[in-house]
Amino acid sequence: MKFPIIILTAICAVVSQGGQAHGPLPVPLIGVPIPPVPGLTDGPAPIVVNKPMAIALGKALFWDVNVGSDGVACASCHFHAGADNRVKNQLNPGTLKPHPDNQFDRLSSGQGGPNHTLNADDFPLVQYKNPFDKTSGRISNTDDVVASSGTFSGRFTGVSAFSGSNDNCQRSADSVFNVNGIGTRLVEPRNAPTMINAVFNHRSFWDGRGNNIFNGSNSWGDRDPDAGVWVQVNRRTVRKQALHLENSALASQAVATALSQLEMTCANRSIADIGRKLLQRKPLQYQKVHHEDSVFAPLNLTTSSASQLQPGLSTTYKDMVRAAFASKYWSNTGRGAFGAPVSGGLAYTQMEANFSMFFGLAIQLYESTLVSDQAPIDTALRDPDSYKPIGLTESERRGQEVFTESHCNLCHAGPAMTTAAIVSNSMLVTPTPNAFFGPDHSLRAFGPNAMGKELVDMAKDAGITEIPSIVMRDVTRNPSGQKLIDFGFFNTGVGDPENDPGLGGVDDFGKPLSFTAQYVQYLLGNYSEVKDRAVKHVHSCQFLTPLAWDLGFDFDFPAFFTLSADRQVDGSREGLAEISLRSKSCQDPAYAFIPTVAAATAAFNNPNDQKFAQGSKAAFKIPTLRNIELTGPYMHNGSMATLEQVIEFYARGGNFDNSNQSDFLTRTPMSNNPQKRADLLAFLKTFTDDRVRYEQAPFDHPELIVPNGHQGDDQFVESGHPLASALAKESFLLIPAVGANGKIDPVEPFLAP
Repeated sequence: MKFPIIILTAICAVVSQGGQAHGPLPVPLIGVPIPPVPGLTDGPAPIVVNKPMAIALGKALFWDVNVGSDGVACASCHFHAGADNRVKNQLNPGTLKPHPDNQFDRLSSGQGGPNHTLNADDFPLVQYKNPFDKTSGRISNTDDVVASSGTFSGRFTGVSAFSGSNDNCQRSADSVFNVNGIGTRLVEPRNAPTMINAVFNHRSFWDGRGNNIFNGSNSWGDRDPDAGVWVQVNRRTVRKQALHLENSALASQAVATALSQLEMTCANRSIADIGRKLLQRKPLQYQKVHHEDSVFAPLNLTTSSASQLQPGLSTTYKDMVRAAFASKYWSNTGRGAFGAPVSGGLAYTQMEANFSMFFGLAIQLYESTLVSDQAPIDTALRDPDSYKPIGLTESERRGQEVFTESHCNLCHAGPAMTTAAIVSNSMLVTPTPNAFFGPDHSLRAFGPNAMGKELVDMAKDAGITEIPSIVMRDVTRNPSGQKLIDFGFFNTGVGDPENDPGLGGVDDFGKPLSFTAQYVQYLLGNYSEVKDRAVKHVHSCQFLTPLAWDLGFDFDFPAFFTLSADRQVDGSREGLAEISLRSKSCQDPAYAFIPTVAAATAAFNNPNDQKFAQGSKAAFKIPTLRNIELTGPYMHNGSMATLEQVIEFYARGGNFDNSNQSDFLTRTPMSNNPQKRADLLAFLKTFTDDRVRYEQAPFDHPELIVPNGHQGDDQFVESGHPLASALAKESFLLIPAVGANGKIDPVEPFLAP
């Protein structure tokens, strides 16, 4: 009996570590490196040859309403501190359920449905008798989602290359999004998160479908074997070549959004069609541009003056592409090799066919400039040893302690305040000569102590190590206590897990979105099922709790592969070099093993074996906390209107208990302590950058006219929209152009009076 007692003690220690660990302290974002994209602007043959012009191109494309099929820009869902604060026609009936009923619910206010105007009484969408006690009983619930109004959709038939914002599409009232049969704009199935600081995320979208690898064509990276870009290889030859750009999830996200029939486009429209529509035009053709715009003015692209703002830039999209990108991607003027529109018409040029690459990379470069690193948490004086901020108020300092003891920093870790910022977090804790970050008065060297002296273990508790992790094994509420899950994603029980699969969904090819599912296939020896190359290089020794474990003696324990005959050194399938690489930055060298193919197959085929339990279902990407004061509504389903409601949610341990839910939610100290909740709220507001609050550079922007619901309410709308008589007339929100110096009136929180 001696060995089982020893093993049980060890297991309890591991589980305790996973549940009681505290992540690293919040650190400044100043000087933190943006994830590098080799070959984009560097190397012997860079894709982008004029970075300032590429950034200008990206800013124009992001804000231009001509990009959408019916007046919707990328910015239409990201104009308010990078998020969307509209309140009218912002409900989706839960269309991501496996078998959606497409029926809108009545919310707590007694209203709801298409064209409803949200109000404080609607929130939170899930309510309890006692908001701090989940056992008090749920009094309201809905599978409806608060998200963003997008397009009318329709079927694409053509477009003008010179004028008009709207594409030619066959449009009619949608069967779900309508009021009394009169069509309203469609609404996305998830809340639009801020794109400010999004460059630090390893993958984009709540479910991670915006791949870290950009293939030049779509959002699927290496998963799509037919993706690529057209390259002029000599004077007479042009050839389609694969593209593999790392750390380019923003580009993957951009092209996916442009092709979304909920967000921006009519069916059968390609990004090449968008190129055909835009290339001959002036950027921002119908939108005023400030004469002091921080991106356009230094390049002399504006036509505005201090006395009169003018629409458009003093160039064309075609000329911007030619200036920004290497000529081998656009110089061929022939037609025929590059395909043609589905709707018929003239074949594409090389520049049109490659517009998906220009579009994605330009927007990525623009969004890479949107880093908010001047918040109080960034500029505060810090203790030289602990690196704790000491320039905060007493309430804010107490709030940081609540933040830590509530385990918030196990997910919201690192300078971007999310473990989804995999590469930058890893770079920060990697020893790098002459590399520092933080404000000048409190510089900090890159390396193991970057997040505080003697806090190396705290960083590792959040999974932050020198070698970036994409899969981890951690404690959940699963009966076995251990589950494999993609790094930077968690299930916190926000919504019923049956309402939205999140990371547990599949891509356009029917393959799992999660890296975890692919990693299990790798362990089983089914290497052809590994679609993302990085999965083949997961380091098991970085798992927070082990998968295969060398206990120093043989004992068969059900939660782990512990028998010597059932395990092999991680990396041994690839060779000595990979073994050496995977042994670095281990949580514990005894973790640096994986099961043999035979042992893995036996466990996988045993329905009672939980070693390969996965936590992907209803898991979502961990969002940044930066500027969180301004970016409501909150959560992937937009179910909470205020930070107070978010704090209540965590204080009661979530909304829906499920086996994939993270276990740390059971140990929050805030439930019965109003002062702790108030202090935490004060601390969260230290992440607000006043440049974001007042839209100062780099957060200034052109004018934007945003669809803002329809004339009428959720009971009545008037037909007769100019696009089609069956569609509802609509209202608009004017967002004025702002220059580098920002504006006088601050950006307000969601539903602010």
